[in-house]
Amino acid sequence: MGRKRWRQLPLSLRLGAFLIGLVLLMALASSLNPTDPNATTPNRLAPVFSQGHPLGTDILGRDTLARVLAGAQNALYVGLVAVGIGLSLGMALGVLAGYVGGWLDQALSVLLEALYALPALLLALLLAAVFSPGVTTSMVAIGLAAVPAFARVARAGVLAVRNLPYIEAARALGAGSGRIVLRHILPNILGPLVVQASLAFAVAILAEAALSYLGLGTQPPDPSWGRMLREAQSYQELTPYPVVFPGLAIGLAVLGFNLLGDGLRDYLDPRRQSR
Repeated sequence: MGRKRWRQLPLSLRLGAFLIGLVLLMALASSLNPTDPNATTPNRLAPVFSQGHPLGTDILGRDTLARVLAGAQNALYVGLVAVGIGLSLGMALGVLAGYVGGWLDQALSVLLEALYALPALLLALLLAAVFSPGVTTSMVAIGLAAVPAFARVARAGVLAVRNLPYIEAARALGAGSGRIVLRHILPNILGPLVVQASLAFAVAILAEAALSYLGLGTQPPDPSWGRMLREAQSYQELTPYPVVFPGLAIGLAVLGFNLLGDGLRDYLDPRRQSR
């Protein structure tokens, strides 16, 4: 993409892409960082810019920078899997409800409304009661909580295009329902789904941090931004840095994906494309 075209993109899209790029660099740096994020040292609660520990250490002597970088990997992994679950299930249910209609649409709408009433935290509690708490439990819970939003977007898109002339022409030429959905409907509803996926990614990162803070997400000793906040809360009077840096990382990632979603919504707006 040329510099001129890049400048023509919405400001929120450019800022969001820049912030997400920083988070991706953090995750990549974690793979290249030789410091073990779980390794304890006698140098406990080391200050910022101390030798060997640019962001200091926590109460156990673990390097804060290494743990923040590893937390970026964990957040992106959980967000990617959770959004993948929500997108795949939500898109399938939404397309099915919108295309078939009738009693199936009503039944799926009731099911999705019931699921929409269950937040990710409650779903995680229910799953943790049946299975053990962990990163898998949090990913499934966050993904299921995102299904209704994706289904609504997909259903609305299908309802908007299913009776358009080119769809009727495809039916007249003998195209089956599967071909019509895959070749003619899905390409025309992907834009709103991409926007929803970006916004859902921000929600997934924030939900994972909250679940890990409560002990339902990533389990120790694996690094998680939410878990780091929980562990540092008890000694934040001694040094604030083990709380500040994971908090900033969460804010950076969530802000980046929210800005990206807003920018994509503006960029993919048909009214903008027609100018």
